[in-house]
Amino acid sequence: MPPRGYHFGQFVLDPEDRRLLRDGVPVDLNARYLDALALLVRNAGSLVGKDRFLSEVWKDVPVTDEALTQCIRLLRQRLGDDASRPHFIETVPKHGYRFIAEVNWREGSAPAEDSAPHTLHPSAALSALRRVAMMAGAGTLGAGGAGLIGGLAYGFVAATPPLPGGGGAASSVFVLLWLTLAVAFVGGAGVSLGIAIAEAAGKRPWLTLGGAVGGMIVGGVVKLLGIDAFNLLFGQSPTGITGGLEGLFLGAGVGLGATLSGMGRSDRSLRSVAARAALCGGAAGSVVVLLGGHLMAGSFEQLVQTFPQSRIGLAQIGGLFGEQGLGPVAEAASAFVEGALFAAGVVVAMKLARRDLDRPEGRSAASSGLVTSGRGSAPRLG
Repeated sequence: MPPRGYHFGQFVLDPEDRRLLRDGVPVDLNARYLDALALLVRNAGSLVGKDRFLSEVWKDVPVTDEALTQCIRLLRQRLGDDASRPHFIETVPKHGYRFIAEVNWREGSAPAEDSAPHTLHPSAALSALRRVAMMAGAGTLGAGGAGLIGGLAYGFVAATPPLPGGGGAASSVFVLLWLTLAVAFVGGAGVSLGIAIAEAAGKRPWLTLGGAVGGMIVGGVVKLLGIDAFNLLFGQSPTGITGGLEGLFLGAGVGLGATLSGMGRSDRSLRSVAARAALCGGAAGSVVVLLGGHLMAGSFEQLVQTFPQSRIGLAQIGGLFGEQGLGPVAEAASAFVEGALFAAGVVVAMKLARRDLDRPEGRSAASSGLVTSGRGSAPRLG
Protein backbone atom coordinates (compact mmCIF):
# COMPACT_ATOMS: atom_id res chain seq x y z
CA MET A 1 0.00 0.00 0.00
CA PRO A 2 1.44 3.45 -0.87
CA PRO A 3 2.88 5.38 2.08
CA ARG A 4 0.89 8.11 3.76
CA GLY A 5 1.62 11.65 2.63
CA TYR A 6 1.57 14.06 -0.28
CA HIS A 7 2.46 12.22 -3.49
CA PHE A 8 3.98 14.06 -6.46
CA GLY A 9 6.08 12.50 -9.19
CA GLN A 10 8.54 10.05 -7.62
CA PHE A 11 8.26 11.76 -4.25
CA VAL A 12 6.24 11.40 -1.06
CA LEU A 13 6.24 14.15 1.57
CA ASP A 14 5.15 12.79 4.93
CA PRO A 15 3.95 15.67 7.15
CA GLU A 16 3.89 13.64 10.37
CA ASP A 17 7.18 11.74 10.12
CA ARG A 18 8.82 14.87 8.68
CA ARG A 19 10.56 13.21 5.79
CA LEU A 20 10.75 13.37 2.02
CA LEU A 21 11.00 10.08 0.13
CA ARG A 22 12.11 9.52 -3.42
CA ASP A 23 11.12 6.08 -4.68
CA GLY A 24 10.97 5.06 -1.02
CA VAL A 25 14.46 6.38 -0.20
CA PRO A 26 14.75 9.30 2.27
CA VAL A 27 15.99 12.59 0.83
CA ASP A 28 18.25 14.70 3.04
CA LEU A 29 16.57 18.01 3.97
CA ASN A 30 17.02 20.15 7.06
CA ALA A 31 13.96 21.16 9.07
CA ARG A 32 13.66 24.67 7.64
CA TYR A 33 13.81 23.54 4.04
CA LEU A 34 11.36 20.71 4.74
CA ASP A 35 8.93 23.30 6.10
CA ALA A 36 9.38 25.43 2.98
CA LEU A 37 8.67 22.46 0.70
CA ALA A 38 5.63 21.52 2.78
CA LEU A 39 4.27 25.05 2.47
CA LEU A 40 4.60 24.91 -1.32
CA VAL A 41 3.07 21.43 -1.58
CA ARG A 42 0.11 22.25 0.67
CA ASN A 43 -0.67 25.17 -1.63
CA ALA A 44 0.02 23.36 -4.92
CA GLY A 45 -1.00 25.47 -7.89
CA SER A 46 -1.13 28.66 -5.81
CA LEU A 47 1.39 31.47 -5.56
CA VAL A 48 3.29 31.50 -2.25
CA GLY A 49 4.84 34.89 -1.61
CA LYS A 50 7.90 35.88 0.40
CA ASP A 51 5.78 37.09 3.33
CA ARG A 52 4.23 33.65 3.78
CA PHE A 53 7.65 32.01 3.77
CA LEU A 54 8.84 34.48 6.41
CA SER A 55 5.83 34.01 8.66
CA GLU A 56 5.37 30.23 8.35
CA VAL A 57 8.90 28.92 7.71
CA TRP A 58 11.24 31.47 9.29
CA LYS A 59 8.64 32.42 11.95
CA ASP A 60 9.17 36.15 11.21
CA VAL A 61 12.91 35.90 11.91
CA PRO A 62 14.54 38.59 9.72
CA VAL A 63 16.34 37.00 6.78
CA THR A 64 17.62 38.26 3.46
CA ASP A 65 16.11 37.46 0.09
CA GLU A 66 19.19 35.36 -0.57
CA ALA A 67 18.18 32.94 2.22
CA LEU A 68 14.89 32.16 0.45
CA THR A 69 16.64 31.97 -2.92
CA GLN A 70 19.17 29.50 -1.51
CA CYS A 71 16.34 27.47 0.03
CA ILE A 72 14.50 27.16 -3.29
CA ARG A 73 17.75 26.40 -5.10
CA LEU A 74 18.50 23.49 -2.77
CA LEU A 75 14.92 22.18 -2.95
CA ARG A 76 15.20 22.12 -6.73
CA GLN A 77 18.46 20.19 -6.46
CA ARG A 78 16.86 17.60 -4.18
CA LEU A 79 13.85 17.28 -6.51
CA GLY A 80 15.98 17.14 -9.65
CA ASP A 81 14.21 20.23 -10.95
CA ASP A 82 15.40 22.87 -13.40
CA ALA A 83 14.56 26.53 -12.84
CA SER A 84 14.49 27.24 -16.59
CA ARG A 85 12.13 24.32 -17.33
CA PRO A 86 10.48 23.54 -14.00
CA HIS A 87 8.44 20.45 -13.27
CA PHE A 88 7.95 21.13 -9.57
CA ILE A 89 8.79 24.68 -8.42
CA GLU A 90 7.99 27.60 -10.68
CA THR A 91 9.40 31.08 -10.04
CA VAL A 92 6.96 33.98 -10.27
CA PRO A 93 9.39 36.91 -10.69
CA LYS A 94 9.20 39.54 -7.94
CA HIS A 95 6.31 37.73 -6.26
CA GLY A 96 7.26 34.28 -5.02
CA TYR A 97 7.03 30.64 -6.04
CA ARG A 98 4.38 28.16 -7.13
CA PHE A 99 4.38 24.34 -6.87
CA ILE A 100 3.15 23.19 -10.30
CA ALA A 101 3.28 19.39 -10.09
CA GLU A 102 0.14 17.35 -9.52
CA VAL A 103 -0.22 16.54 -5.82
CA ASN A 104 -2.36 13.81 -4.27
CA TRP A 105 -2.88 13.06 -0.59
CA ARG A 106 -2.95 9.39 0.29
CA GLU A 107 -3.71 7.88 3.66
CA GLY A 108 -1.48 4.86 3.19
CA SER A 109 -1.62 2.08 5.75
CA ALA A 110 -1.81 4.33 8.80
CA PRO A 111 -5.21 5.65 9.93
CA ALA A 112 -5.51 9.42 9.87
CA GLU A 113 -5.93 11.18 13.19
CA ASP A 114 -7.02 14.36 11.49
CA SER A 115 -9.02 14.47 8.27
CA ALA A 116 -8.13 18.13 7.65
CA PRO A 117 -5.45 17.36 5.00
CA HIS A 118 -8.21 16.15 2.70
CA THR A 119 -9.55 19.69 2.42
CA LEU A 120 -6.27 21.35 1.66
CA HIS A 121 -5.70 20.31 -1.93
CA PRO A 122 -8.50 21.27 -4.32
CA SER A 123 -8.52 17.91 -6.12
CA ALA A 124 -8.99 16.15 -2.77
CA ALA A 125 -11.70 18.56 -1.64
CA LEU A 126 -14.00 17.64 -4.51
CA SER A 127 -15.60 14.23 -4.49
CA ALA A 128 -14.17 11.78 -6.97
CA LEU A 129 -17.55 11.35 -8.64
CA ARG A 130 -18.08 15.06 -9.18
CA ARG A 131 -14.55 15.49 -10.50
CA VAL A 132 -14.92 12.64 -12.98
CA ALA A 133 -18.30 13.96 -14.13
CA MET A 134 -17.00 17.48 -14.67
CA MET A 135 -13.89 16.32 -16.51
CA ALA A 136 -15.87 13.93 -18.70
CA GLY A 137 -18.52 16.58 -19.37
CA ALA A 138 -15.89 19.09 -20.44
CA GLY A 139 -14.26 16.56 -22.76
CA THR A 140 -17.64 15.76 -24.30
CA LEU A 141 -18.26 19.43 -25.02
CA GLY A 142 -14.78 19.72 -26.54
CA ALA A 143 -15.53 16.75 -28.79
CA GLY A 144 -18.81 18.40 -29.77
CA GLY A 145 -16.93 21.53 -30.79
CA ALA A 146 -14.64 19.43 -32.99
CA GLY A 147 -17.70 17.70 -34.46
CA LEU A 148 -19.27 21.05 -35.26
CA ILE A 149 -16.22 22.15 -37.24
CA GLY A 150 -15.90 18.82 -39.03
CA GLY A 151 -19.62 18.51 -39.75
CA LEU A 152 -19.83 21.97 -41.29
CA ALA A 153 -16.74 21.32 -43.40
CA TYR A 154 -18.03 17.98 -44.69
CA GLY A 155 -21.48 19.44 -45.24
CA PHE A 156 -20.19 22.21 -47.46
CA VAL A 157 -17.93 19.79 -49.34
CA ALA A 158 -20.93 17.52 -50.03
CA ALA A 159 -22.96 20.54 -51.23
CA THR A 160 -20.25 21.60 -53.72
CA PRO A 161 -20.79 21.56 -56.65
CA PRO A 162 -24.52 22.32 -56.37
CA LEU A 163 -26.94 19.50 -57.01
CA PRO A 164 -28.97 19.58 -60.25
CA GLY A 165 -31.73 22.17 -59.97
CA GLY A 166 -29.97 23.81 -57.01
CA GLY A 167 -31.85 21.74 -54.42
CA GLY A 168 -30.65 19.69 -51.53
CA ALA A 169 -27.54 21.70 -50.61
CA ALA A 170 -28.90 22.88 -47.28
CA SER A 171 -30.16 19.37 -46.53
CA SER A 172 -26.72 17.90 -47.22
CA VAL A 173 -25.09 20.36 -44.85
CA PHE A 174 -27.68 19.67 -42.15
CA VAL A 175 -27.52 15.88 -42.42
CA LEU A 176 -23.73 15.64 -42.35
CA LEU A 177 -23.54 18.19 -39.56
CA TRP A 178 -26.10 16.32 -37.46
CA LEU A 179 -24.48 12.93 -38.01
CA THR A 180 -20.97 14.20 -37.28
CA LEU A 181 -22.12 16.05 -34.17
CA ALA A 182 -23.95 12.99 -32.85
CA VAL A 183 -20.95 10.70 -33.31
CA ALA A 184 -18.56 13.31 -31.86
CA PHE A 185 -20.68 13.84 -28.74
CA VAL A 186 -21.21 10.14 -28.08
CA GLY A 187 -17.63 9.17 -28.86
CA GLY A 188 -16.31 12.12 -26.86
CA ALA A 189 -18.39 11.08 -23.86
CA GLY A 190 -16.92 7.58 -23.85
CA VAL A 191 -13.31 8.63 -24.40
CA SER A 192 -13.51 11.51 -21.92
CA LEU A 193 -15.09 9.34 -19.25
CA GLY A 194 -12.37 6.73 -19.61
CA ILE A 195 -9.64 9.37 -19.35
CA ALA A 196 -11.34 11.10 -16.42
CA ILE A 197 -11.59 7.84 -14.46
CA ALA A 198 -7.92 7.07 -15.14
CA GLU A 199 -6.94 10.61 -14.12
CA ALA A 200 -8.90 10.30 -10.87
CA ALA A 201 -7.01 7.08 -10.12
CA GLY A 202 -3.78 9.10 -10.25
CA LYS A 203 -2.11 6.89 -12.87
CA ARG A 204 -0.88 8.89 -15.87
CA PRO A 205 -0.03 5.79 -17.96
CA TRP A 206 -3.65 4.72 -17.56
CA LEU A 207 -4.93 7.74 -19.51
CA THR A 208 -4.17 5.99 -22.80
CA LEU A 209 -5.84 2.79 -21.60
CA GLY A 210 -8.84 4.70 -20.25
CA GLY A 211 -9.36 6.53 -23.53
CA ALA A 212 -8.97 3.31 -25.52
CA VAL A 213 -11.45 1.34 -23.42
CA GLY A 214 -14.00 4.17 -23.40
CA GLY A 215 -13.72 4.67 -27.15
CA MET A 216 -13.95 0.95 -27.92
CA ILE A 217 -17.05 0.38 -25.81
CA VAL A 218 -18.93 3.41 -27.12
CA GLY A 219 -17.82 2.81 -30.71
CA GLY A 220 -18.94 -0.81 -30.60
CA VAL A 221 -22.34 0.01 -29.12
CA VAL A 222 -22.96 2.86 -31.56
CA LYS A 223 -22.07 0.67 -34.54
CA LEU A 224 -24.41 -2.10 -33.44
CA LEU A 225 -27.26 0.35 -32.90
CA GLY A 226 -26.56 2.07 -36.21
CA ILE A 227 -26.56 -1.19 -38.18
CA ASP A 228 -29.81 -2.28 -36.51
CA ALA A 229 -31.41 1.08 -37.29
CA PHE A 230 -30.45 0.92 -40.98
CA ASN A 231 -31.69 -2.65 -41.25
CA LEU A 232 -35.02 -1.72 -39.70
CA LEU A 233 -35.49 1.38 -41.87
CA PHE A 234 -34.04 0.29 -45.20
CA GLY A 235 -33.60 -3.47 -45.03
CA GLN A 236 -29.84 -3.20 -45.45
CA SER A 237 -26.95 -1.45 -43.73
CA PRO A 238 -23.33 -0.48 -44.40
CA THR A 239 -20.96 -2.79 -42.55
CA GLY A 240 -17.82 -0.67 -42.72
CA ILE A 241 -18.92 2.34 -40.69
CA THR A 242 -16.87 3.48 -37.73
CA GLY A 243 -17.15 1.30 -34.63
CA GLY A 244 -15.27 -0.36 -31.79
CA LEU A 245 -11.89 -0.78 -33.52
CA GLU A 246 -11.86 2.83 -34.60
CA GLY A 247 -12.96 3.96 -31.15
CA LEU A 248 -10.20 1.95 -29.51
CA PHE A 249 -7.39 3.47 -31.58
CA LEU A 250 -8.76 7.00 -31.59
CA GLY A 251 -9.46 6.85 -27.84
CA ALA A 252 -5.93 5.59 -27.23
CA GLY A 253 -4.60 8.47 -29.34
CA VAL A 254 -6.56 11.00 -27.29
CA GLY A 255 -5.40 9.42 -24.02
CA LEU A 256 -1.80 9.42 -25.23
CA GLY A 257 -2.21 13.04 -26.26
CA ALA A 258 -3.49 13.89 -22.78
CA THR A 259 -0.44 12.19 -21.29
CA LEU A 260 2.24 13.62 -23.57
CA SER A 261 0.76 17.11 -23.67
CA GLY A 262 1.00 17.44 -19.89
CA MET A 263 -2.73 18.08 -19.48
CA GLY A 264 -2.34 18.33 -15.71
CA ARG A 265 0.66 20.68 -15.71
CA SER A 266 0.09 24.36 -15.13
CA ASP A 267 3.24 25.36 -17.04
CA ARG A 268 1.90 24.05 -20.35
CA SER A 269 0.09 26.56 -22.55
CA LEU A 270 -3.18 25.67 -24.24
CA ARG A 271 -1.48 26.01 -27.61
CA SER A 272 1.19 23.47 -26.64
CA VAL A 273 -1.39 21.08 -25.21
CA ALA A 274 -3.59 21.37 -28.31
CA ALA A 275 -0.67 20.81 -30.69
CA ARG A 276 0.59 17.68 -28.94
CA ALA A 277 -2.87 16.21 -28.51
CA ALA A 278 -3.70 16.96 -32.16
CA LEU A 279 -0.55 15.19 -33.34
CA CYS A 280 -1.38 12.05 -31.32
CA GLY A 281 -5.03 12.06 -32.38
CA GLY A 282 -4.16 12.66 -36.02
CA ALA A 283 -1.65 9.81 -35.99
CA ALA A 284 -4.27 7.51 -34.44
CA GLY A 285 -6.80 8.48 -37.13
CA SER A 286 -4.33 7.65 -39.89
CA VAL A 287 -3.51 4.29 -38.27
CA VAL A 288 -7.22 3.45 -38.26
CA VAL A 289 -7.39 3.88 -42.03
CA LEU A 290 -4.14 1.96 -42.59
CA LEU A 291 -5.67 -0.95 -40.67
CA GLY A 292 -8.76 -0.93 -42.86
CA GLY A 293 -11.07 1.03 -40.57
CA HIS A 294 -13.04 4.19 -41.25
CA LEU A 295 -13.69 7.42 -39.42
CA MET A 296 -16.43 9.84 -40.48
CA ALA A 297 -15.34 10.54 -44.07
CA GLY A 298 -14.86 6.84 -44.73
CA SER A 299 -18.17 6.01 -43.05
CA PHE A 300 -20.00 8.50 -45.29
CA GLU A 301 -18.36 6.84 -48.29
CA GLN A 302 -19.60 3.46 -47.04
CA LEU A 303 -23.12 4.88 -46.85
CA VAL A 304 -22.87 6.12 -50.43
CA GLN A 305 -21.77 2.69 -51.63
CA THR A 306 -24.67 1.02 -49.80
CA PHE A 307 -27.21 3.68 -50.85
CA PRO A 308 -26.03 5.07 -54.23
CA GLN A 309 -29.02 7.42 -54.37
CA SER A 310 -27.84 9.30 -51.28
CA ARG A 311 -26.30 12.77 -51.60
CA ILE A 312 -23.78 12.73 -48.78
CA GLY A 313 -20.69 11.60 -50.66
CA LEU A 314 -17.34 13.32 -50.17
CA ALA A 315 -15.77 12.32 -53.46
CA GLN A 316 -14.63 15.90 -54.04
CA ILE A 317 -11.94 15.46 -51.38
CA GLY A 318 -10.26 12.82 -53.53
CA GLY A 319 -9.74 15.37 -56.29
CA LEU A 320 -7.32 17.26 -54.04
CA PHE A 321 -5.07 14.18 -54.10
CA GLY A 322 -5.60 13.21 -57.73
CA GLU A 323 -7.95 10.35 -56.85
CA GLN A 324 -11.31 9.38 -58.23
CA GLY A 325 -13.67 9.48 -55.28
CA LEU A 326 -12.51 9.17 -51.69
CA GLY A 327 -9.39 7.12 -52.28
CA PRO A 328 -7.00 5.75 -49.65
CA VAL A 329 -4.79 8.85 -49.57
CA ALA A 330 -7.73 11.24 -49.28
CA GLU A 331 -9.34 9.10 -46.58
CA ALA A 332 -6.09 8.87 -44.59
CA ALA A 333 -5.66 12.64 -44.80
CA SER A 334 -9.26 13.20 -43.72
CA ALA A 335 -8.84 10.77 -40.85
CA PHE A 336 -5.73 12.60 -39.70
CA VAL A 337 -7.59 15.91 -39.60
CA GLU A 338 -10.60 14.32 -37.88
CA GLY A 339 -8.43 12.67 -35.25
CA ALA A 340 -6.44 15.86 -34.68
CA LEU A 341 -9.56 17.99 -34.22
CA PHE A 342 -11.21 15.45 -31.95
CA ALA A 343 -8.16 14.95 -29.71
CA ALA A 344 -7.37 18.65 -29.44
CA GLY A 345 -10.97 19.47 -28.58
CA VAL A 346 -11.24 16.79 -25.88
CA VAL A 347 -7.85 17.38 -24.24
CA VAL A 348 -7.99 21.18 -24.24
CA ALA A 349 -11.51 21.16 -22.78
CA MET A 350 -10.46 18.69 -20.08
CA LYS A 351 -7.38 20.78 -19.27
CA LEU A 352 -9.56 23.87 -18.83
CA ALA A 353 -11.89 21.93 -16.54
CA ARG A 354 -8.96 20.54 -14.57
CA ARG A 355 -7.47 23.99 -14.20
CA ASP A 356 -10.73 25.23 -12.72
CA LEU A 357 -11.06 22.20 -10.42
CA ASP A 358 -7.49 22.53 -9.18
CA ARG A 359 -7.63 26.26 -8.60
CA PRO A 360 -6.91 26.61 -4.88
CA GLU A 361 -8.23 30.14 -4.57
CA GLY A 362 -10.80 32.31 -6.25
CA ARG A 363 -14.35 31.71 -7.36
CA SER A 364 -14.24 27.90 -7.45
CA ALA A 365 -12.97 27.57 -3.91
CA ALA A 366 -15.06 30.44 -2.57
CA SER A 367 -18.29 29.11 -4.02
CA SER A 368 -17.76 25.70 -2.45
CA GLY A 369 -16.60 27.01 0.92
CA LEU A 370 -13.25 25.22 0.74
CA VAL A 371 -10.21 26.13 2.76
CA THR A 372 -7.89 28.15 0.54
CA SER A 373 -5.10 28.88 2.97
CA GLY A 374 -2.37 26.70 4.35
CA ARG A 375 -3.10 28.10 7.84
CA GLY A 376 -5.68 27.07 10.39
CA SER A 377 -6.42 23.38 10.16
CA ALA A 378 -3.33 22.59 8.11
CA PRO A 379 -1.09 19.89 9.56
CA ARG A 380 1.81 21.72 11.19
CA LEU A 381 5.29 20.52 10.38
CA GLY A 382 7.05 22.17 13.21
